[in-house]
Amino acid sequence: MVFIWIALYLLSAEAYLVFVLLLLGALLTNVIFMLPKAYPYRYLLPAAFFLLLLVVYPIVYTVYISVTNYGTGNILNKEQVISQFEGRYALEPDSDEFVFQAYRDPQDSLWLLFTDSQGEKMLGHRGELTRLRENDPLLDQLAGYTELSRVDLVRSTNELSAQSFAYDDTHELRMRNINVFNLYLQQYSYDRERDALLEVQTGIVYTPEYGYFQAPDGTRLTPGFRALIGFDNFRRLFGNPQITGPFVSVFIWTIQWALLSVATTFVVGLFLAILLNDPHLRLRKLYRSLLILPYAIPAFISALIWRGLFNTELGVINQILQATIGSSVPWLQDPFWAKVALIILNLWLGFPYMMVICLGALQSINTEMYEAAVVDGATAWQQFRHITLPLLMVSVAPLLISSFSFNFNNFSVIYLLTRGRPPIVGAQTPAGHTDILISYTYRLAFESGRGIDYGLASAVTLVIFLITGAITFFNFRFTGALEDVNKNV
Repeated sequence: MVFIWIALYLLSAEAYLVFVLLLLGALLTNVIFMLPKAYPYRYLLPAAFFLLLLVVYPIVYTVYISVTNYGTGNILNKEQVISQFEGRYALEPDSDEFVFQAYRDPQDSLWLLFTDSQGEKMLGHRGELTRLRENDPLLDQLAGYTELSRVDLVRSTNELSAQSFAYDDTHELRMRNINVFNLYLQQYSYDRERDALLEVQTGIVYTPEYGYFQAPDGTRLTPGFRALIGFDNFRRLFGNPQITGPFVSVFIWTIQWALLSVATTFVVGLFLAILLNDPHLRLRKLYRSLLILPYAIPAFISALIWRGLFNTELGVINQILQATIGSSVPWLQDPFWAKVALIILNLWLGFPYMMVICLGALQSINTEMYEAAVVDGATAWQQFRHITLPLLMVSVAPLLISSFSFNFNNFSVIYLLTRGRPPIVGAQTPAGHTDILISYTYRLAFESGRGIDYGLASAVTLVIFLITGAITFFNFRFTGALEDVNKNV
């Protein structure tokens, strides 16, 4: 029943492609559950369904959006835009005025009796206009309805202004003010054979070009409609200096941000793990509990707290600097210091994770290796360099690569602390000095000065997808190499 209801809805909405996919899916499901040979596939069907729904479909849809002009001014489809233009009417010059009387029938429906300057009467009801003869029976019918007073007309202004009546093929009768209706001329008509809009008063023909109806002189009508534009978004991304320059700057900072985040958190986490792994250290459990607290606090709360701490005028950090060295730092206004603030925040959020995994890795190393190294006269640094670090990297290196991939798309820290600011001067798109690719994509889609630009944002998303995919591929290869090393240890 659910399938039938969804299928009927898709047919009524003219979503034929989705209907065909639904039909094929239902057919495949029935085949799998009915044929004995297909029995093993029953267990794969739920996983395959969610794989298609949550992974394959978003990727395919993003690819589709990246080759369209979908964004502000091009949100609607072509049929919706044509309907909007055909629904535009302008006051007819020297239009005759039609005085009117309004009536309500027992069902609370509105009837309008119009009288033109020649004395001809017309009756309007539910968009239809009927010309009346003398002693027309409809006049007697109106006598049984309630005529609206002047006060009632004022109260019903919104309802009256929404009324329109087809006067002829190109004119409608619409309310001009509370006293009269006038003739309004349809501004555009659509010729399906020529696939063009005709401006009724001037005769100008507008043909569809790159998602807009465009006149021969280049004048475009707005709004436009969604249309396939090929690789234009990618050409804008890599061919327009005002877009390419900020994009390259954002890309370089994204790599730096991910590398610095992983390096700083790993170094601090490893240093603390080595200290806490010392069996002679007193109160080790207390120190571990205290140092794990930043990891237990939600990241968005920590980010907002650090945003207050880094406040240039009222932040605690600048107040301490002002009291000690007599100067403050423009943490969130200067590009360099904003990046430093982000690294500090991410270090606070990330070192407990690195500390925990390094502690676990250190405890798995056989202590007999250190005893042998001491007998051979190895120093503490030599033990760390030739025993601890190589064996530690076997288990930690894949996690470092995963951490790099995570920080590559770490939207929350960037957006909550700096929102990608300060902005890059001269950028045609909303790009900031601390934007990474994911926050840049978000701002392209939702914060552009000219409105949303889903097409360009999807093109950037595909670039991010390819980069992240390459990192994942490298992770698999590198993990396999480490496993081979581990076998020989």
